[in-house]
This record gives sequence, C-alpha cells and structure tokens, in this order.
Amino acid sequence: MSKKVTPYTSSDQSKKEQVEQMFDTISGKYDGLNRVISFGIDVKWRKKVIQLVTETQPDSILDIATGTGDLIINFANSGATQLVGLDISEGMLSVGREKIKAKGLSDQIQMIQADSEAMPFEDSSFDAITVAFGVRNFETLEKGLGEIYRVLKPGGIFVILETSVPTRTPFKQGYKFHSNVILPMVGRLFSKDKDAYSYLSKSASVFPFGEALNNILRKIGFTNVKDQPQTFGVATIYTASK
Repeated sequence: MSKKVTPYTSSDQSKKEQVEQMFDTISGKYDGLNRVISFGIDVKWRKKVIQLVTETQPDSILDIATGTGDLIINFANSGATQLVGLDISEGMLSVGREKIKAKGLSDQIQMIQADSEAMPFEDSSFDAITVAFGVRNFETLEKGLGEIYRVLKPGGIFVILETSVPTRTPFKQGYKFHSNVILPMVGRLFSKDKDAYSYLSKSASVFPFGEALNNILRKIGFTNVKDQPQTFGVATIYTASK
C-alpha cells in the first residue's frame, strides 16, 4: 500500500493542492523562517548534500521540491551543464527566480513548475537528483519515489535531506518541544498561514525515517541505500543509486 500523509487542514482539497497553496502563501518569508527555526543548521546539512552529489561529478542535476532554490543555486559551481529546480508552488519558484537573477545565474538554472509525482522528463534524464525537506509533502510517497527512480540515470545518485525524530534522551524530548511548540509559534508570528508550520511539524513527526525509509527506497528499486543522521538525529541524509 502506498504511504500517504494527511493534509494539513480539513479542506476538501487534495493534499497536493493544499501543499501548493500553503507554500504559495508562505513563500515570501520562507527562507528567513527556515534560518530562524533551524538556528541556521540547515545550511550545514545542505552543504553535506552538495558535497555528496558533486563528488560523483554529475553533468545534469534535478532538485525536486526546490522551493526558493537554495540547493540548486549552490550547485552552480559544480561543473554540471544542466541544473533544474522543480516545485509545485509557483510562489516559491518566483522567489527562487529572483534570487537566481540577482546572482546572474538565469542562463544556468532552469526553474519549472510541475508535479513531482508526474514529472515532464524522459526516462533516465538526470545524473543526480536531490530532495531537501520535500519527500514528506508527496501526496503518495511511493509514487513520488518511483517517479524519481524513473528519471534518474542508471548509476546516478539520489540524495534526500529530510527531518527525522531523535530516538535518544534528551534530544527526543527537545525535538518534540521544538516541533510542537516553538515551530508553530514562530510560524504564527511571521506567517499569514497559521496552519502551515503546524502542518510541517506534524508531517515530520509521522513520516517514516531511518531504516523505515531505507526499506521503502529499496522496495522502489534503489540500491546502495544508506542513511546518515545529522545533529543528534533531527535530520537525516539518505543516499541511493539506480
């Protein structure tokens, strides 16, 4: 059975539609809020993802759920000749395009609005694919991962950066307090969407992580699946091959 995560409101809209609307709403303040909520540690995690990918010397890189383009922008010096950021939220992409333009990278990076579970690419199109804090927003997890497997080239690398739940005391208790109290409070203070950051914390708490996600990746067909917990387990980097 495909893994699904409950939408963040009781609306009649699908989870996909709700997620698109949510990120459109918070797009203008997303980068700043991320730095505050993660205490800036997410920058360090992204650098590790960039290192893992660039070590494989890919010629083409796809960043799914690219948001405002943080990760794909950092691949500009990787040597890759094709850089593509894909997201369902036009609001997030618009912010990303402005950042790319300001850095003079508009000719180097392409930003595409599309559904990650039905991507407009041919089979085996990319040497490397990344997803940072996005797989938990897939409406159907296995469908989204299967689509990634389809467009990844044989021998290519797939890297996920995603939140996870620490299993050791006192980090587990500290994580729960941060997720259930601090994150929604900061979100309500700075975002027009009072439900958005509550959804993000709830979706992270129920999303499979560690060996559970490893097994789903293996079921899809990925090989060489590994997970690397970050900062006491509050996030995890997953690597896999096709």
